[in-house]
Amino acid sequence: MSSVEEFRAAIRDWLQTRLSGEFAALKGLGGPGREHEAFAERLAWERHMADHGWTCVGWPEEYGGRGASLAQQLAFHEEYALADAPARVNHIGEQLLGPTLIDHGTEEQKARFLPRIRAVEELWCQGYSEPGAGSDLAAVRTRAVRDGDSGDWIVDGQKTWTSLAHHAQWCFVLARTTPRAPGTRPHTGLSYLLVPLDQPGVTIRPITQLTGTSEFNEVFFDGARAPAGHVVGAPGDGWRIALATLGYERGVSTLGQQVGFRRELDALTALARANGAAADPLVHDRLVRAWAGLRTLRAHALCGADPSLTKLAWSHWHRDLGELALRVRGPAATLTATPGSGTTTPGSGAYAGPGPYGNPGAYELDDWQRLFLFSRADTIYAGSSEIQRTLLAERVLGLPKEPRP
Repeated sequence: MSSVEEFRAAIRDWLQTRLSGEFAALKGLGGPGREHEAFAERLAWERHMADHGWTCVGWPEEYGGRGASLAQQLAFHEEYALADAPARVNHIGEQLLGPTLIDHGTEEQKARFLPRIRAVEELWCQGYSEPGAGSDLAAVRTRAVRDGDSGDWIVDGQKTWTSLAHHAQWCFVLARTTPRAPGTRPHTGLSYLLVPLDQPGVTIRPITQLTGTSEFNEVFFDGARAPAGHVVGAPGDGWRIALATLGYERGVSTLGQQVGFRRELDALTALARANGAAADPLVHDRLVRAWAGLRTLRAHALCGADPSLTKLAWSHWHRDLGELALRVRGPAATLTATPGSGTTTPGSGAYAGPGPYGNPGAYELDDWQRLFLFSRADTIYAGSSEIQRTLLAERVLGLPKEPRP
């Protein structure tokens, strides 16, 4: 038996054993559009994983990981998804900031932050996007200046679409630390700061989504402080570090994501057969195309396709699946139930009742309606489709760059 097969068998057996008893009810909970589900219990689950060495499996052993190979990491994410294990709560720290610090952080930063990420003791969020600086990330206006007495960074500005900020203790923030000089490139003078959120000068406000839940937030910095040693890379080198983080964001975990996609497609195909929608030639054709597209996504991931191509492909596939789901359901897809009416199917995943910030919960959504609504964001977050196409055109195909002011 190869080491990859042994690794796959080990995580499969562990999950089968541990996703029982106190954790059995967590199966299938959480994920995009459903982060409100059993968050505290999922946090306890992930700390249980950490106690048994199943967090940060791809990190080098010297930083608390298992030093898993790429193939072993693929096996881990696939088996985790196949077990219907709950969505992870620490993925921003484990999969984004952790690798960034391992490759670019100082020894002091690694010693301070990596053990707490691996143990799921501190949660992180990502402070990149701002009003007016989403896809055009280099246009960020959040500023940080040095305090002459302490050397701390004083941060002022606003971040938006900040996933899970209301649960996080820390945020890695892209901020301008040097005013842009005339004739310089837009991204010069940016720094990558590690900012504690539990301090005066930080305000976190939820953004209510179409799904009625609030996993995105606005984060306001008004004289917030980051210690002098909490800049990753050199001051002014933040753009390079930020791009490195974005590269980690589109890594091997997408194969686990595809297991979830396959589960959604199988369920939708079964529904189309049961309600007769599959007899419609157009629906039948789109189901077949979705099946073929999912196989293509897997091939892209296994061959190490360009991250921009991978992001572009899966986000459009998933958005199209949400549209197809409403087509399969027919007119009933436009109807929602009022909370507590009892008209939703038990176990359907319907969202009911007040949201995490007292949202009124004025309607209930079934899984297909939530898929349709939340997947509208897939082509925007983690780099919009327009930006991904530009990157592919310029950096992969070598086409002339678009004129820029």
